[in-house]
Formats: sequence, structure tokens, C-alpha cells
Amino acid sequence: MIKIGRIFRDQIVTTIKTGVTDRKNAFVINYSKVGSGPLCSLRKLLQQKNAKMYTSRSALAKIALKDMQLTTIADTLDGSTAFVWSDADPVDVAKVLVKFEEKNEGFVVRAAIVDKNIIKKEDVKRLSELPAKEVLVAQLLGTLQAPMTRLARALNGKTTELLLLLKQLSEKRGGN
Repeated sequence: MIKIGRIFRDQIVTTIKTGVTDRKNAFVINYSKVGSGPLCSLRKLLQQKNAKMYTSRSALAKIALKDMQLTTIADTLDGSTAFVWSDADPVDVAKVLVKFEEKNEGFVVRAAIVDKNIIKKEDVKRLSELPAKEVLVAQLLGTLQAPMTRLARALNGKTTELLLLLKQLSEKRGGN
């Protein structure tokens, strides 16, 4: 006979596994000495970014991560553990988490899994410093359009010069 506690623990491990594997981004966090008020406000900020926070005991999180062959992340966990997963832009979520980490001493982003790639703690901070995806796309388009814009201006300038020369010639010959 299986005890109810075992069923509950297995359910938590399964929830962690599906949350990490079914989403594009998953951030692994340790927190201690962070009150429920700040954590509640963090959850609200994450909901605005289409992300969800799930808390767990580190022992169960380690089991889930080791089952997914993510032992490098599992070995860094201690204390209370939380997962933030989303399908949104990972830069937006990373910005929220890093800003919260700077304000709260016991809150540490341990690692992230972005598009099936493991990102270390230091790289999460660098990820948060990137501009948003829309800004990067706009910069790329601006870079791609710059040569075409310069060519159009150069051609337009030569056309204007030609028209001015024709007008001067016309005026010289006594035309309108």
C-alpha cells in the first residue's frame, strides 16, 4: 500500500518535470529569509510577464532535476527552492528576477533552462542586461535598411541635381 505522502511527493516531482520540459524557459531559484509579502509581489510581476512561479522543497526539486539529467543544477540547490517557468521572452523574466534578487538578500537565481540550453547563474544576469526581443529586431531591421536608405537618398539627390540643371538651362535659353 502506497502512503499518501509518497503520492503527494511524486505529484510534486511530476509537476516540476512537466513545468520545466513543457515550457520554453525555466529559472531555478533558491530563497531564504524572504517574506511572503515580497514573494507575493514577485508573483504578480511575473504574471504580468506571462510567467508562473512554483515553490518546492529542495529535496524534491533535486529528485526531479536529477531525473531529467540536470545534475549540474540540482547540485547547486539548498534551502527553499522555486521554479519560474514561462513561454514568454526570457529576457523580460530574467530582468524581473535579477532586479528582485538585487533588492532581496536571501533570493538567488541559481540557473535557467532557455530553449533546452542550461544557462549558469552569471549568464542569467547577462541575459537580463540584453534589450527586449522587439528592440533587437528593430535594431536589426534598421541595420539592414541603412544601405538601402542611403542608396535611395543618393539617387534622389542626383535626380534633384539633374532637375536643377535642366531648370537653369531652360532659364538660360529663355524658357519658362
